[in-house]
Amino acid sequence: MTFELPKLDYAKNALAPIMSEETLDLHHGKHHQTYITNLNNFIKDTDMAGMSLEEIVHNSSKDKSKVGIFNNASQHWNHELFWKCMKPNGGGSMPKKLEDRIKSDLGSVEEFKKQFIQAGITQFGSGWCWLSIDENNKLVVSKTPNAENPLIHNMKPILGCDVWEHSYYVDYRNRRPEYLENFFEKLVNWEFVESHL
Repeated sequence: MTFELPKLDYAKNALAPIMSEETLDLHHGKHHQTYITNLNNFIKDTDMAGMSLEEIVHNSSKDKSKVGIFNNASQHWNHELFWKCMKPNGGGSMPKKLEDRIKSDLGSVEEFKKQFIQAGITQFGSGWCWLSIDENNKLVVSKTPNAENPLIHNMKPILGCDVWEHSYYVDYRNRRPEYLENFFEKLVNWEFVESHL
């Protein structure tokens, strides 16, 4: 299987000014494309060439000799989710099913927001913050370093925010907390997140 860069569901200027066209052009068109190119090169003529992306992520995560495959496969998977988690004029109030589930599992929407943004702020260096469904079918907030994602910890991520510097530095410089606040309040596609419950 040859992996390809997914098309965005919105124009590259549609998330501005929260996420600029320049950021999306670099992040989607250059960074994400590089992960895909590297992944295709790594798996060519190997037993992983016929696997799904999730299978590659799982299998390569267990083998230290396949760290290059894992990093690029996992980043491809992470970004495919990330683009879907945003929409123009996103954020705002959540659909009732998602809101009720968050209140049940995390206490309140405000508590969820606090935990999610704190996870992103406190992820040292590059990485991600997540809302996932764990093995007990409960919503949990977590953070992971570099390319790692909750899939390899037997969880199902339903919302992810990229906190690698390339995702926010053009627009926010070193102001990661402001980026995370704006992502949560003005970009998240809550209907997409709810669809994964």
